[in-house]
Amino acid sequence: MSGVSVRTLHHYDAIGLLKPAEVGTNGYRYYGRDELLRLQQILFYRELGFSLDEIRRVLDAPGFDRTAALRDHRRKLETDIRRRRCLLRTIDETLAALERDAPMEETAMYKGFDAERQAAYERELVDRQGPQMQDHIDQARAGRAGWRQADHDALQAEQAAIEAGMARALVDGLPADGPEATALMRRHHQWVARNWNREVPATAFAGLAAMYAADDRFQAHYDARRAGLAEYMTLAMTRFAARELG
Repeated sequence: MSGVSVRTLHHYDAIGLLKPAEVGTNGYRYYGRDELLRLQQILFYRELGFSLDEIRRVLDAPGFDRTAALRDHRRKLETDIRRRRCLLRTIDETLAALERDAPMEETAMYKGFDAERQAAYERELVDRQGPQMQDHIDQARAGRAGWRQADHDALQAEQAAIEAGMARALVDGLPADGPEATALMRRHHQWVARNWNREVPATAFAGLAAMYAADDRFQAHYDARRAGLAEYMTLAMTRFAARELG
């Protein structure tokens, strides 16, 4: 009913996130109304970008109020709907301007993009990595200060090309430290340096790989392109850092 696989339910059980009401003598897991409502909460929080550990802490916190949580989900989803409608208008206005070959105010190109979500992610990085991370964020922002839209488009196109290449290498069964993956990792390293506006030593590149492995959002991003790509990327980056940058 929920679209959650048996394998995922087994994983949720193993990590204590969602226990079945009972396990039959045949080994089948049985879920009652409370478990189904808890699963609904898990799926809502996943949609909102929470990691599994964060979801477990929230749901198991003393005084957790399911009704209040649903109201909060509703408010957040309404906000997201309004933002997406704004993004749709931005797309329509940009298409109209391009089709007419007409000028468009630069500020109008960026209506609806979630600056609040980006700011929240940056705060999370600073909390996790320490105050020096704020200096890195400021440096990256300064490097993009003079960029035009073509620069942003080029960066995104290179990211997509690297990910597509790594997905093909994964499907072809190529080793994560083979020549094809190494060439793509060299491009990825250059892409990160361009994005960060600074040199990326081995420790930083390996640290980024560890973040890919630990953060559900990165895993979801890569695995949406090809199942297993997040793990493959992490392995390739770690080996590239040790061999090429160390």
